[in-house]
Amino acid sequence: MLTLIKKRSKKAGLPPGSLVHIGEKKAEIPKITVMDYGEAHFQEKEIKTIEECFLFKETPTVTWINIDGLHQVEILEKLGECYGFHPLVLEDILNTDQRPKMEDYGEYLYIVLRMLDQSNQGSEILTEQVSLILGPSFVISFQEREGDVFDPIRERIRNNKGRIRKMGADYLTYALLDSIVDNYFIVMEKLGEKIEFLEEELVKRPIPETLQTIHRLKREMIFFRKAVWPLREVIGSMERGELSLIKETTRIYLRDVYDHTIQVIDTVETFRDMVSGMLDIYLSSVSNRLNAVMKVLTIIATIFMPLTFIAGIYGMNFKYMPELEWKWGYPMVWLVVIGIGVFMLIYFKKKRWL
Repeated sequence: MLTLIKKRSKKAGLPPGSLVHIGEKKAEIPKITVMDYGEAHFQEKEIKTIEECFLFKETPTVTWINIDGLHQVEILEKLGECYGFHPLVLEDILNTDQRPKMEDYGEYLYIVLRMLDQSNQGSEILTEQVSLILGPSFVISFQEREGDVFDPIRERIRNNKGRIRKMGADYLTYALLDSIVDNYFIVMEKLGEKIEFLEEELVKRPIPETLQTIHRLKREMIFFRKAVWPLREVIGSMERGELSLIKETTRIYLRDVYDHTIQVIDTVETFRDMVSGMLDIYLSSVSNRLNAVMKVLTIIATIFMPLTFIAGIYGMNFKYMPELEWKWGYPMVWLVVIGIGVFMLIYFKKKRWL
C-alpha cells in the first residue's frame, strides 16, 4: 500500500488522463490473446502486436481480447486510439489500486474489480485488479499478470458448451464476473478452514505465534472486504440500471451474481466478527494461564510461610533456647512442619483452591 502511495505521488501535477503505470510489474512481457466466436464460428490466437487486434473491431461476431501485463503503456495508447476509449479509462486501468466500480460511457462500459487467489493453504490472499471494457460486440479484459480464473469460460467457448456462443458480449461479461465471484467462495472456504484450525489452537494451547496468525487473518479480512463490498454496487447497477449494452436476458443472470455477492459479503462479515472475537479469546486464555500460574505460586508461598517462620525461629543463635537441649526437639520440629503442610493442603482442597 505504501509503495502505491509513493507511485501515485509521482503523478502530482500531471494533467488528467496521463498514462503512468501504478503497481507492481507482474509480467515480464505482456501477453495478448484473442478469442473471436459466434454460434458457428470460432477463432483463437495469441498475437504479438496490438495492431493485430484492430482487425477484429468491425467483425459481427463476439471478440474477447485479454491482455496480461500492464506496464507497457504504449499498448493501451494504441488500443485506446483504435477503439476510442476515454483517456481517464486508460488511466484507471493503469492505476491498479482502484476501488471496484462501473462507469457508463455510452458506447462502452468500463468495469473494474478485484480477483482474489489463495493457491496454497498457508499463503496469504493474493489480489489483482481486473479491468473489463464491454462494447457492442467486444470485451477487452486487462490483468496484471498471467494466470486467472477464466479457464472454464475459455473451455466452454472452445467446445461450444452452454449458451455462451449463442449470446452476445454482455453475456461474456456476465460469465467473467460470475467466475470471479465464484472464486471468492473458494477463497472463503480456505479462510474458513484456517479460522477453524485457529479456534482449536486457541482452545487447547495458544502460543505467541497464534497472535501473529490472528493479526494476519484480520488483515486478510480487511483486503477481502475492500475487494467485495463495493462490488455489490457494481453488479446492482448493471442488473437494475438502464444500460443499452446489457440485454434483458442477461440481467436475469446478473441478478444471480448479485445474490452471490451478497452471500459473500455476509460470510466475510461473519469471518471478521469471528477473527475479532479470537483476539479476545487469546487475551483471555493468556490471562487465565497467567492466573493459574500465579495461583500455584501463591499456594506454594503460602504453605512455606509458616514453615519458614519456624525455621527462622530455630535458626537464631541464642544459647539458652529451651528446645535446643531437648532430645526429641529435632523430630518434633519436623512433625510440626509436616503437620502444618498437610493441614494447609487439606484446607486448600476443601476450599477448592487446588
